[in-house]
Amino acid sequence: MAKPRISLKSRALRYLSMREHSRLELGRKLQRYAEDGDDVDALLDWLEGEKFLSQTRFSESLIHRRAARFGNNRIVSELQSHGIAGEALTGLKQKLQIDELARARDVWQRKFGKPAADSAERGKQMRFMQQRGFSGRAIQAAMRTRPDEDDFPTSFDDN
Repeated sequence: MAKPRISLKSRALRYLSMREHSRLELGRKLQRYAEDGDDVDALLDWLEGEKFLSQTRFSESLIHRRAARFGNNRIVSELQSHGIAGEALTGLKQKLQIDELARARDVWQRKFGKPAADSAERGKQMRFMQQRGFSGRAIQAAMRTRPDEDDFPTSFDDN
C-alpha cells in the first residue's frame, strides 16, 4: 500500500512548526515536492498573508541563534543568503552593531581567555575571530581588553 501524498500546505506548516524559515528557503524546500498544478508562490503568499511566514520573525530568530557565536559580517552574510535585503537588512545591521564589541569579547574570552604570548598566537586568534565574522575594530578591542577592566566600551562609532 502506497503512502498518502502529503500536501504542500501540510508540508510547509510542518517545516514552519519546527523553526522559522525565510521565504526563499521554504520555497526551495517545497519546490522539491511540487507536482504539476502546484503553485508554490501562491502558497507562500498565503502563508505570509496568514502570518505563518514572516521575514521579520525569521531574521530575529536567526540573529538570536547566531549572535552569541558570530560577528556582524557573518550574520549579515547569512541573512543575505536567505533573501533578506534593502531597508530590513540596514535596520538589522544597525541593531547588531550595538553589541558587537561585547559579543566579540565573550567569544574571544571563551575560546582563548588570555592574551597571546607571541605574534603567531596573536595571528591565530585574529584569524579565528575573522572567520567568525567580527570586524577588525571589534577584534582588536576584544583582544586588547582584559575581562577585569570595567571601562570596556559596549559599542563604537564608525567615524
